[in-house]
Amino acid sequence: MLRRRNRRVAPDASPLGAPPRIGAAVARFVLGSLVAVAVVAVVGYVELRRVTLQDATTNTERSVDLDGRIAATALEDGILKQDPRAIAKVDDVVLTRILPDPTVKNTPRVVRVKIWGADGKVLYSDVPELIGKKYRLGEEELDILRDGGAEAELSDLSKPENRYERQYGKLLEAHTQVRTPNGTRLLFEIYQPFKAVNTSAGALRLPLLLLLLGGLALLLLSQVPLAWSMARRLQRGHRDREMLLANAIEASDQERRRIASDLHDGVVQDIAGVAFGLSPLAEEAARRTDERAAGVLRGAMSTLRQGVRDLRTLLVEIHPPSLESAGLEAALSDLLSPLQANGIATELHVEDSATVGSAGDALVYRVAREALRNTQKYAEADSVKIEVTRPEPWRTRLVVSDDGKGFSAEQREQRAEEGHVGLTLLESLVRQSNGTLAVRSDPGHGTTVELEVPTG
Repeated sequence: MLRRRNRRVAPDASPLGAPPRIGAAVARFVLGSLVAVAVVAVVGYVELRRVTLQDATTNTERSVDLDGRIAATALEDGILKQDPRAIAKVDDVVLTRILPDPTVKNTPRVVRVKIWGADGKVLYSDVPELIGKKYRLGEEELDILRDGGAEAELSDLSKPENRYERQYGKLLEAHTQVRTPNGTRLLFEIYQPFKAVNTSAGALRLPLLLLLLGGLALLLLSQVPLAWSMARRLQRGHRDREMLLANAIEASDQERRRIASDLHDGVVQDIAGVAFGLSPLAEEAARRTDERAAGVLRGAMSTLRQGVRDLRTLLVEIHPPSLESAGLEAALSDLLSPLQANGIATELHVEDSATVGSAGDALVYRVAREALRNTQKYAEADSVKIEVTRPEPWRTRLVVSDDGKGFSAEQREQRAEEGHVGLTLLESLVRQSNGTLAVRSDPGHGTTVELEVPTG
């Protein structure tokens, strides 16, 4: 069976939980913010890449439109019949004004130029072997031939008409419409290295990304002081609530002491005096052989004496006068008396060294009282045992154990939500006394409460 154990309450624990540490809270805030910044940066980079590539593609479309206008200035109708002179005129313009100088080592802007007829024939190319070849034009190319405009896309280098471009790697091809002097529509096509387009996009992307990251970093830095201030306020609030809780427990104990004193010196004495005063009257009635009056008086005396006993038992639960007068062992014995009266077997073992009074005895008594109260109300135990030892001269140890039905961690949390937080509230006093408190319980295996508290 899986055993569930409530964790030991460390010296710096409290019923409200550990107070938030400013450094840790701010560190978590900064870490979370950095994660958010990283996510925003990645998403922003992807979006910037898309936008800048789209912008670069648009520039390529503008470039093909401009180059098409340049090439159109050299077009003659003879190119439709593959007139060598007309081809040479276009070639001269392409080589001098569109294609790069082969002596320049920078990445070329355009690596290939083609002019297509509507039937898919290559009317011009800076690779002479392609001129006169016929290939199938795609729908996009036919749309540009018919409607004009410009379009750029990644080139499919697996196509046979692109076999001379494979040496350049990844390319972007762009198309636009041009016309011969007689108005015949032709398709003008250029090929650009994708690397050049991507580099152009990257040159635009980097400043934008740095601007985005700089803005996010500035926002984060401006929020760190605010986070620090909020963490300090939270810590102060936590400590104030803990102090109020401890003061409430202490005030409750003082009120218990006052009520116990008032009852003991007032009502209990009065009832005991009345019972004592009825004794002569009962004896006088018996001498008169008035048995009826004597019986009534004796019954009243018995009821009053039982009331006095009950009140004294209640006084022991409220505040143990024997703790100051007779010591810890007598006070604990008084706590066990009501359980004995209810048929619960009890054991009490107090080491001789622990009978010497100490500053921690009051806390030992409080914890024992609360543990026994829970045993009597909820445990349905047949026996309960209290052990008080002093492992070291400066430390007192209390163990209260029963063989009752026990409880799970979930049941303890439920009781706390219902307002049964006696032991939980005492944890604050234990912590302030630099002690430790542990509650171990399993359903069907009883409950053990262990307390260790300094003697001084």
